[in-house]
Amino acid sequence: MIEAAFHYPKGFLWGTATSSHQVEGGNRLNDWWAWEQQPGRILQGARSGLACDWWGGRWKEDLDRAAAGGQNAHRLSVEWSRIEPEPGRWDPHALDFYRELLAGMRERGIEPMVTLHHFTNPLWLAEAGGWEDEGIAARFEAFTRKTVAALKDLTAFWCTINEPNVYAYCAFANGVFPPGRKDIRAALRVMRNQILAHARAYHAIHEIQPQARVGIALQYRGMTPHTANPLDALAARTQARLFNDLIPLALTDGRLRFPVGRGRVAQAARTQDYLGVNYYSYDHVSFDFGRPGELFARRFYPKGADLSDIGWNANMPEGMARAIRWANAFGLPIYITENGIEDEADRIRPRYLAQHLHQVWKAANTGVPVKGYFHWSLLDNFEWERGWTQRYGLWALDPETQRRTERPSARLYAEICKENGITSGMVRRYAPEIYPVLFPG
Repeated sequence: MIEAAFHYPKGFLWGTATSSHQVEGGNRLNDWWAWEQQPGRILQGARSGLACDWWGGRWKEDLDRAAAGGQNAHRLSVEWSRIEPEPGRWDPHALDFYRELLAGMRERGIEPMVTLHHFTNPLWLAEAGGWEDEGIAARFEAFTRKTVAALKDLTAFWCTINEPNVYAYCAFANGVFPPGRKDIRAALRVMRNQILAHARAYHAIHEIQPQARVGIALQYRGMTPHTANPLDALAARTQARLFNDLIPLALTDGRLRFPVGRGRVAQAARTQDYLGVNYYSYDHVSFDFGRPGELFARRFYPKGADLSDIGWNANMPEGMARAIRWANAFGLPIYITENGIEDEADRIRPRYLAQHLHQVWKAANTGVPVKGYFHWSLLDNFEWERGWTQRYGLWALDPETQRRTERPSARLYAEICKENGITSGMVRRYAPEIYPVLFPG
């Protein structure tokens, strides 16, 4: 049988993504550990516990699996609360751990992308007001300087803040992240402080390491009006401008475009060397007068969507194309810094993976500067307020025994990474139901 293939540009980065609190385990120093101890905060009363036991050294075997699977990059985060457990006190043992981890990646032929903030904060910082406090930008800059100085010989690829839009929303608008606020005005203040913190970190990193690549990872959610009603269009447009556009536009020209009011953060202008895009699904949007805290919008998946286990994600690969077109308007190199679906049985992930990567291939081979893809995630991990109810890993994890089990999608992804492409044979083997879609005729 004749084989067809979609190949990616030479030098394309293939990896997976993780974050410190979700995989390291045993960290009692941050606000998330404290949050997990409060009844009702986490689904099924779950706690992170050992997580994936990376702090105990099991990162070695997991990165062995990543390297054996053809991955040449990995996105991870460092834990601020371990590096600075008290204000102004730096823990050399934590920095040594991250040096060992990054050196281990290098030894395995894996390029690290290091995220400086992925949702968690030191307890002392949270108690001092966290991201609502005006002093946060200076504190984040100090942490950034210490971390970059310690790790700069092992990586020059930095992500300052993961999903600042999601963090502001979940922690300060709908209250499912600590500190559990439900105040849209607080969320907008936090977004402004995140922009300031990113800007100070960006300039600090380039002062220490002029050749560095520095950006953010922003979750992109496409917003489609559910009907032709102008109110639905208004609701979708307002959601998109706040959730998707506000932060990267501010990092482009230093202007803040809040739903009500404008402002400037001049030092934030031109502070992205690349744009990281986290894409999972997109939403239909209806105007809803009963949701002022959601800016009068209700978001949902359309009827008949290809849904994940608990309906959290939908397989909507056309949204990946929209996300890349949106990102390309900023004129920067693009990395897909997260993309995946929760799927314990691995029934949907193979087609999700192939269909989304097909959209990435289309963009990368038509002049769009998509430089790499990081799948979420390498293995199952602690999924924040959803605990252990969602399984995003290419490798399954039993958190009680720490046993890892390879899923079929891990084998598919390994074949894609090694081939630097998707072949018709791969699709026939792992996702035959979409073969006629990807390889018609």
